[in-house]
Amino acid sequence: MKLHKNSVALVTGAARGLGWGIARAFGIAGARVGVTDIRDDELARCARDLAADGADFQTFRSDVADLAACKDVVRKIVDRCGRIDVVVHNAIYMPLMTFEATTPEEWARQLAVGLGGLFNCTHAAWDQMKAQGGGHIIGIASGSSLRGYKQEVGYCTIKHGVEGFVKALSLEAKAHNIALNTIGPGARIKPTRMTWAEYDQTSEQLRAGWADPVELGRAWVWLAAQPPGRFSGFRFDAARLVQTIEREGDDFAFAPEKVTLYPDDFRAIIGMARGPGDCPCRRPVHHPQIW
Repeated sequence: MKLHKNSVALVTGAARGLGWGIARAFGIAGARVGVTDIRDDELARCARDLAADGADFQTFRSDVADLAACKDVVRKIVDRCGRIDVVVHNAIYMPLMTFEATTPEEWARQLAVGLGGLFNCTHAAWDQMKAQGGGHIIGIASGSSLRGYKQEVGYCTIKHGVEGFVKALSLEAKAHNIALNTIGPGARIKPTRMTWAEYDQTSEQLRAGWADPVELGRAWVWLAAQPPGRFSGFRFDAARLVQTIEREGDDFAFAPEKVTLYPDDFRAIIGMARGPGDCPCRRPVHHPQIW
């Protein structure tokens, strides 16, 4: 899948794991990519991989919990590229701990990165996307978006909040041709907390049980290649979507079962559309791309 040569994507928390895979998928697809993280060593490794892919990219050491820092990153990307078409907020801080072990400071930090970071990145890109005629904001979903788990009070709160943010703001963003959605991996992936150093020490057998994040990243590329008016306020799942693309091609005949593990939820959102003309899934797209 190739994007328009002038498309520009920002991926936060991209130094490792799923964010690393998403960033590489955008670069391989032909987009110019900006990546952020807070660890210099892992950011450097990401940069080496993007360079090996032949990607056009920028890296930024930046904390998504800092609104001023997010605005600075967006400004630098726009100064260099002239626009910003896609923001993928992947950055997360998710220590496993019981509620009783969670201090107010710990709680605040988790929310500031996972949920505050989504607000900050959206706020930073909002005016530019309005001025250029649209864009995509994509959050990261997971099973914790729908269910609760022990030792994940902060993480589950964040993931439920991300879904609420996307569903609510998608209604306001429609007037500006800005789409907001979430995508979950839809497959077992390397633990988020695992560093590259830890990953390098794992066995091939263990790694074989984890989905390839670059392959999953193709789902984000596909969604960002759709006109923003087609889908907004939905949750997709990468593995299911990539399987559909492999089987039927990028321009497949749409059905909720082909793009998410939760088709009933997808249909429920479709059902809230005011009329057939407002149903995004019925709009044919023959040559999806970013502007």
